[in-house]
Amino acid sequence: MQPDAYEIQNVLSTGTAEEIDTALATGHPADIADALQELDPGVAWKTLRRAPTPRQADVFGYLDPDFQTVWATITPRAALAAIVMAMKADNRADLYKKLSDTQREALMPSLAQAEREDIRRLAAYGEGTAGAIMTSAYAALSPELSVTRALTVLRNEAPNKETITRAYVIDDNRELLGSARLQDLVTAPANAKVADIMDANTHAIHVADDVKDAARRIAHYDVVALPVIDDDQRLIGIITHDDALDVLEAEATKDFHRVGTVTNLATSVGSASIRVLYRARITWLMLLVFGNIFSGAGIAHFEDTIAANLALMFFLPILIASGGNAGSQSAMLMVRALATGDIGLGDWGRVLGRELIVAILLGLSMALAIAGLGVLRGGPDIAIVVAISMILIVIVGSVIGMLLPFVLSTFNLDPATASAPLVTSIADATGVLIYLSIAASVLAMP
Repeated sequence: MQPDAYEIQNVLSTGTAEEIDTALATGHPADIADALQELDPGVAWKTLRRAPTPRQADVFGYLDPDFQTVWATITPRAALAAIVMAMKADNRADLYKKLSDTQREALMPSLAQAEREDIRRLAAYGEGTAGAIMTSAYAALSPELSVTRALTVLRNEAPNKETITRAYVIDDNRELLGSARLQDLVTAPANAKVADIMDANTHAIHVADDVKDAARRIAHYDVVALPVIDDDQRLIGIITHDDALDVLEAEATKDFHRVGTVTNLATSVGSASIRVLYRARITWLMLLVFGNIFSGAGIAHFEDTIAANLALMFFLPILIASGGNAGSQSAMLMVRALATGDIGLGDWGRVLGRELIVAILLGLSMALAIAGLGVLRGGPDIAIVVAISMILIVIVGSVIGMLLPFVLSTFNLDPATASAPLVTSIADATGVLIYLSIAASVLAMP
């Protein structure tokens, strides 16, 4: 039975040399990487170097980027070069981007010329583009090959390719013509041509396109890899589903951070320093503090009304929280819908009409729920004020939460910035003014 990360960590910490070698040989590289990252980097490297170089490269590819960078500093140049040579092409390029200029100058002469050129080519593409995460380790076939010959080619190339589940069909100029599934090649007549069984719908993506579009396309078409082409329609790489999953996970993490108004957190929370965490959180917190001053100003403006009707203060946090919660719900739904393409900027009118209806129904339901409490705490007049305020505050909060992501997207800003704290702060100030204005008007009546 294959040991998990916890078992491997115990073995690496307290096991004998024989037990450590067994764990390194039988454990999954991802689990070994997790276990090694719990050790001091120097101790971790001394442990891993007991394994063969190909195994070291597999484990190295699963390490967190920060840990990889540390290891690149402490690992002897010859050993690091051997690991880099054995790594997948896209992982090599990712590591190269993280190294300092000094580390790059020390490493590159130790690599074979083909690997050096491949690393520089893959690392040249800008962050956030399809080219930045593609790999050059793909299987390619000529359309004129017979099925028998094509299978032989794939059999020979398999050890050095990311995947042979789907091979890409190219002409003499490397122009992408289509792709052929391994399953179709295996079941086709031996004398059939690759051109006869290939699928011309490649769903290819341009090398400069947004990496998120590539990830979504892989998910939408349910393919194991996506071909990447240049301006001349030539095949220059592929993006595999595991790299697409990493992109989607990274984007989801960024969205969660933005929703919590945490900005520019380039590293993981576990490895982030106090200074990094402070800088990532302080900006928005300071802005929101000054934004909440408007709530305080609204309360101060209606001091006489509050003093004459102290029961109003009991309902103030309830009403304000309800508006913020309704707005946050609406904002989250809109942010996610915009991110997935479920709705576009042109749909705001249709969405607004539907949101108004939903908000009215929500407000009425919540008003009925709290009206009875209003009678008990302050009498019928207070109940009327609270009920009307609840309806209007929930409607306004929902509309603010719904519209803010559209407004930000219109100005090419990230809609995830319309986060719960931001929407809540705006809804709070608006809710205070609505509630106390209604109270002042209703309770002033003879």
